[in-house]
Amino acid sequence: MHSEPTVADLSEGEILRRILARMGQASATLLGPGDDAAVVAAPSGSVVATTDTLIHGPDFRLAWSSGYDLGWKAAAVNLSDVAAMGARPTALLVALALPGHTRVSFVEAMADGLRAACDALAPGCAVVGGDLATGDVLTVAVTALGDLEGRAPVTRSGARPGDIVAVAGELGRAAHGLELLFTRFRDADGAPVAIRPDDLRTGDADALAAQLRPAPPIGLGPFAALSGVTAMMDVSDGLVLDARRMADASRATLDIATDALGADPRLALEGGEDHALLATFPAGVLPPGFRAIGRVVERGDAPVLVDGEAYRGAGGWDPYRDWDAAAG
Repeated sequence: MHSEPTVADLSEGEILRRILARMGQASATLLGPGDDAAVVAAPSGSVVATTDTLIHGPDFRLAWSSGYDLGWKAAAVNLSDVAAMGARPTALLVALALPGHTRVSFVEAMADGLRAACDALAPGCAVVGGDLATGDVLTVAVTALGDLEGRAPVTRSGARPGDIVAVAGELGRAAHGLELLFTRFRDADGAPVAIRPDDLRTGDADALAAQLRPAPPIGLGPFAALSGVTAMMDVSDGLVLDARRMADASRATLDIATDALGADPRLALEGGEDHALLATFPAGVLPPGFRAIGRVVERGDAPVLVDGEAYRGAGGWDPYRDWDAAAG
C-alpha cells in the first residue's frame, strides 16, 4: 500500500496543475494563470488591493483546521477587506510556503476551500495566480483585488458626530470559537489536539465554524457604499481596537452601547476574526443588513466609549503583544 504523496514527492509544476485544476474563473480575468502575471479588468479605472498572511502558529493550528478550512479562511479575510472599502472583489493571488512533508491532498483541499469561499461570498471572484515556495512553516499569503465600479472608496476617516455606528455580521462568535479551542482541545502539555465532536455542546459548532470558516457579509460592503455610508472597516482584531482606529482616523469618538451587542458583550467588544463590517451612517440612514450599536460624538479624551464611559481595556488582538508560542 503506497503512502499518501507529499509536496516533496512532486514537482512545482505538478502541484500547480493540481491546484489550478480546482479553481474557478474570475469574471474580470482577461488573462489567467500560465504567464508571468495575470491580467484583470478594472472597468472603473482604479483597483482596490489588500493582502493578508496566515502563518501556522499565531494564525491557525493544523490540529484544528483542515486544508479546506484554511483555504476558506484565507479567502474570506481578504475578501472582507475589499468589501470594507465599498468594492466588489474581483480576483485573488495566493502564495504558499509549504513544508516538504505537507500532504498533496491537504493542498488540494486548500484549493477547494479557496474556490468555495469565493463562490459563496463573492461570486465572480477567483484565484488568478500566485506563487509556490518551500519553507519550514506553512504560510498562506493572499492578495485580493477589487473594483469600485465608479464609486469613491469608503475609508475609515469619514465618521462625523451625529452619525450612527452600525455593524453587519456577527460579533463575538469567532472569539467564542477560539476560546473553545484553547479550553477544550489541548492536551496536558498545552499542545492542540483534534476537535472531538462528542465534546461539543449546543451552539459550539456554530462558534467553531465562525472561527475556522468565517462568512463575512461581503455583498453589504458595496451596498453600504451605495446607501450613504460615511466610514467603514473590517473588524478583524476586535471591535474596540478597530473602532479606535476608525475614531482616530476620523478625529471623532465612537460611543458603543453594550445592550446592542448581544448576549456576551465582552466577546463582542474584544473578540476578533468575525470580520464583521463596522460602519457609520448619517442619522436616519440604516440600510438593511446593518444594525445600530452606537453613535459618533465629538472627539473627547478617549477615542472609544462604551455606554458613555472610556474603555480602558486592550480592546482586541495585537500579534506583537499577544502571541505566545508556548500557549499551544
